[in-house]
Amino acid sequence: MSDVDFCLTCLRDQFWPQTLDGLTLGAVYALIALGYTLVYGVLRLINFAHSEIFMIGIFASLFALHGLGMEPADLPRTGFALVGTLVAMTLVAMVVSGGVAVAIERIAYRPLRRRGAPRLAALITAIGISLFLQELFAARYGRNLLGFPRVLEKTQLASLGGADIRNDKVLVIVGALVLMLALDRFVALSRLGKGIRATAQDPETAALMGVNIDRVVMLTFLLGGMLAGAAGTLYGIFFESARYNIGFLPGIKAFTAAVLGGIGNIRGALVGGLALGLLENYGATVLGGQWKDVFAFSVLVLVLMFRPTGLLGESLGRARA
Repeated sequence: MSDVDFCLTCLRDQFWPQTLDGLTLGAVYALIALGYTLVYGVLRLINFAHSEIFMIGIFASLFALHGLGMEPADLPRTGFALVGTLVAMTLVAMVVSGGVAVAIERIAYRPLRRRGAPRLAALITAIGISLFLQELFAARYGRNLLGFPRVLEKTQLASLGGADIRNDKVLVIVGALVLMLALDRFVALSRLGKGIRATAQDPETAALMGVNIDRVVMLTFLLGGMLAGAAGTLYGIFFESARYNIGFLPGIKAFTAAVLGGIGNIRGALVGGLALGLLENYGATVLGGQWKDVFAFSVLVLVLMFRPTGLLGESLGRARA
């Protein structure tokens, strides 16, 4: 049997476990990708500091657990205590990440916009903010991996084709889908959401029609930051770790997911995130775990070469209700 046949056999045998893990990871990518998509749709800016907003969400969740008296050696919580803990850590992460995202927009990006600075200046600023936040957390909390308290006992709910359907995986996938659906409906139906779509389609005309562009931009960063904070909570629950640069790879892969689905398209971020998670896990099964990241970034290169508008390709400004 050749190596290729052997690898394909591995994929066949591990198809359902890898599919479930891919969907779990892809749901996190999709939540982070929404931040890239929202900001790009409104400002045509790639906010590379968004990966650190996600990292801050993980740390905010960790600090919320410490504030609730949980340490890595503690037993998982159950019942109403578990529900209260999950809600508290998610809200804290969303508020902190959203607040930091808004602060970055006010302090760094808004002055550049008002001075009419080129987009390259904003891009360089985003990279600088990303490195600054990484080193700030490294200086304060060290460069070693930090343990994350086990919030809930990871139990098997069912089995599908050899895949263990665990409660934490279900929580990540369902939580991400609910948040993405809520964002999609908010942008499609609410007055503020229509302001976001109008600004994304034609900011000059939107301003003439009475849309407050600064408020729309602030709202865009707030929503993207809050979703990144929620993604940080789900990531912490699933992987149970935190580190100063933990957002780098997930952030880059989430950007890949946004491009894959069609950057500027909310539903494209969902499709791209789930697709990338699946492709990454399938590729690791066939080629080996050491090729996992190479495979993911190869997807980005291929998409940019053959379909630069992504799978869906519709801009945020043209989203339909």
